[in-house]
Amino acid sequence: MTPEPPSLRDEATWRAAVAVIATTLLLVVDGYHVLWGNLLLSRTVLYLLIPLGIVLLVFREPPARYGFQLGNWRVGLAWTLGACAGLAAVMAFVARTPAFREYYGAAVSHPFFWLADGIELLGWEFFFRGFLLFALYRACGPLAWLLQAVPFTLAHMGKPELETLSCIFGGTALGYIAWRARSFLYPFLIHWFLASFTAIVAGR
Repeated sequence: MTPEPPSLRDEATWRAAVAVIATTLLLVVDGYHVLWGNLLLSRTVLYLLIPLGIVLLVFREPPARYGFQLGNWRVGLAWTLGACAGLAAVMAFVARTPAFREYYGAAVSHPFFWLADGIELLGWEFFFRGFLLFALYRACGPLAWLLQAVPFTLAHMGKPELETLSCIFGGTALGYIAWRARSFLYPFLIHWFLASFTAIVAGR
């Protein structure tokens, strides 16, 4: 006998539905507006504070259930070091291509660009590899690794084409790492390293 599909009354399912709707709307708002005229503040509110508010006030769960913790730091650190080493080897060549130089080359001219990137990416990674990933995982299992990478990829439209095309694979891998380590902090460290390293190489 075919099992009945999960009902929206099921807690995991309705939380996943709320997370999908919220992330979609917040991405659209970010695409159309810069709140208070400050891009960094706007994205911190949209990608970090509002999702945290939903976890606490709507889901009524601790943020740790959505990866806001150190998690399994041994697993997370091993993946972080391995991923950073591999990405550095690849981006040492890719970041020198014209498309990457044009897009990222000017970033290093701004003082403390790496710090601004870090603040923005902290929210960005919680948004995809914390809030959305763990909400989806409880409703649909390992498919969540791929599903959260779809809006992540689309959010890269306008960046170098090769980067955007690779995001469905890279985003899935980051989702897997977050799940293995039970924390979005390790994908954050990987993403922060990748963004900073790419800007430095492209700006040379």
